[in-house]
Amino acid sequence: MRNGKGKIYEYTTFFQANEHGGYTVTVPALPGLVTEGKNLEDARRMAQDAIRCYIEGLKKAKEKIPFESETAQLRLAVRA
Repeated sequence: MRNGKGKIYEYTTFFQANEHGGYTVTVPALPGLVTEGKNLEDARRMAQDAIRCYIEGLKKAKEKIPFESETAQLRLAVRA
């Protein structure tokens, strides 16, 4: 959190190179959250800010904040 107080939330984030030369970021556990940055570092900062805003919005609406349990990601190669 910005002020060093509050709970820390961790989410799997996906950074995908986009057609503009930057990165598009999605967070599967937070539906609808999409942001982007001009490079990986910028995209990381944008993602952190977007996640923070998303959680703050859920808190204001008194909605449940998603908890992400252990996740796994596999990259599969398939010959077709």
